[in-house]
Formats: sequence, C-alpha cells, structure tokens
Amino acid sequence: MQLRGNTIFITGGTSGIGRGLAEAFHQRDNQVIITGRREERLNEICQRHPGMRYYTLDVTDAEAIQRVTRDVTAEFPQLNAVVNNAGVQMRIDFASASPLDGQNVLKEVNTNLLGAIRIAAAFIPHLGKQPGATLVNVSSGLAFVPLARFPIYSATKAAVHAWTLCLRHQVRGLGVKVIELIPPYVGTELGGPEKTAQSTGGGCKPMPLDSFIAETIKELETDADEIAIADAKNLVAVACAPTVRKVFSAMNGEE
Repeated sequence: MQLRGNTIFITGGTSGIGRGLAEAFHQRDNQVIITGRREERLNEICQRHPGMRYYTLDVTDAEAIQRVTRDVTAEFPQLNAVVNNAGVQMRIDFASASPLDGQNVLKEVNTNLLGAIRIAAAFIPHLGKQPGATLVNVSSGLAFVPLARFPIYSATKAAVHAWTLCLRHQVRGLGVKVIELIPPYVGTELGGPEKTAQSTGGGCKPMPLDSFIAETIKELETDADEIAIADAKNLVAVACAPTVRKVFSAMNGEE
C-alpha cells in the first residue's frame, strides 16, 4: 500500500487504533476522513489536525452508511482507501445467573461484523474505479484463538477473518486490495475501564498504541494481504495447529 497521496476513510476514528492510524496517515500527507458516533471528539481531533475531515456515523445504522457513502464519495471523488476499524468489546458470562443482555450482543455483532460488511459493500463500487484502491479490515488475534471473557467479540472477529478471505477472492478482478490487519492486545479504551491486564490471562500486558501504529504503518508498506502485529503473530501461527487448545487453555486460565 502506498502511504502518501491517498484519500482515506476510517471508521471508529475517535480513539485507539482508528485515531492512531488517522493521525499517522495525516502526517504522511494523506487526506484523512474519520467517522465515529461522538461528534464532539471528532471535531476536537480535526481541529488538532488541520485538513482532516469527519462525518458523524454509527456503523450499526445501515441507512446512515448509505448516506455518508454518497456524501463522502461526492465530496472526495478521489477516495481510494477505506479502513474498517469500528468495534466494541463487552464481557459476557454465560455461566452467571444474570439474563443475557440481547441488546449488547446485537451491538457487538452489528458493530464489529455487520457494520464492516455494510461499509465494504457501500464503498467497493467506488473503490473499484480508483487506481491503487485498498480496503483494510481490522480483525484481532482473538479471531484465531478466542478469549472466553469476550465470547461475542471473539466470534465476530473470527467472522471478520472468514469474510475477509471471501471478500478478497471475490473482488480480485476489481483491482481492490483487501488487507486484514490483525492486532494483538493493544492499550486502548476498547472494552472499557474493566479491561485490565488480568483480562487477557497470564498477566499479559497490552502493546503500547504508539508502538502498534508504528509497526502497522511499516507493515502496510509491504504487499502482504494479512498483517499480524506482535503477539498476534503467535495466535495466527497456532490457529491451525494441534496446540491451539493448549494456547486457548493458557490464555483463559484453565488448568
């Protein structure tokens, strides 16, 4: 992926990985358009980075995705890159006596999976007309070895991985490069304040966001279709190996 001179649309750009990527791309002379649900934060980010633009968007809203896609491609006809990053992560304990919060389950599925699918479907017709077009889907190391504390999140990211494989195959004739970015446990606000080092099992510490962004930018300059960063490489490596159950047990604190 060429890292300069692009027009890049990023979902979930108000914090964490999305904001980090937006700022890194902006520093490399790309036109960056960020989206998110919190307009106040979107505005603050764009004020900090003159030239960056934003649209308020909740990716669980299918009609809003269509509207924003029309507006963005009309205002930025040269748009040639989309980063599907928006995501939520919630702890769900199926062994507890509490009733299942169906709304939270739907929120994770609609944001992490259906939102990404709808964004891709909306932008691919436009991207297929652009030279050097790129679509980046952000999955997770938990797509390959799940974390029991985040069962729905892990499942949605596994689905993103499988869907990305299919999508890459289907659009290969359109000239759109489809990249799967596979983060490890990164120090962001994803999962809320209760997400601590203990939540990953074994006292695993998060990768600093700045380090993650630096390594990601370096890897995006290669021609790789799948980019696993830091510890996520280990999870990808064992995903198809007999040791996956052992790794799963270790991550989730089983004897």
